[in-house]
Amino acid sequence: MLTEEERKEIRDELKRHAHKQAACVEALKIVQRHRGWVSDEVRDIAELLEMTPDELDGVATFYSQIFRRPAGKHVIRVCDGVSCWVMGYDIVRRHLKVRLGIDAGETSSDGQFTLLPISCLGACNIAPAMMIDDELYGNLTFEKIDGILEKYR
Repeated sequence: MLTEEERKEIRDELKRHAHKQAACVEALKIVQRHRGWVSDEVRDIAELLEMTPDELDGVATFYSQIFRRPAGKHVIRVCDGVSCWVMGYDIVRRHLKVRLGIDAGETSSDGQFTLLPISCLGACNIAPAMMIDDELYGNLTFEKIDGILEKYR
């Protein structure tokens, strides 16, 4: 069930769109911002958007920014595009795996971090790169990664 606050924010978002369905990604983001993820129970959201639950679920599962299971407080996206791969993606990924005790797609036991690969961050000029929440980091080294992670603890 949507909270009254979630409903209000979704209704406010609907005012910005000519068609209710056009607000579906933003509506999913609103729920995710409040809950940290979007469960399979999307009926209330679908109803507000005049969509079927299956249509909304199709949108939710298509977009990598919508989490369909609980995620950590901070989401780390590690670029595995060509430039980052060539410049050390695998070394960065392995260091994060050891440092956080998790593999790609997993959340740390303290609930602080979820580690996800992403095909491109558009930061080829600073490869290898990663993004934590909305902050982009590049030219990564072990020392730089360790310092960055400390900011999020």
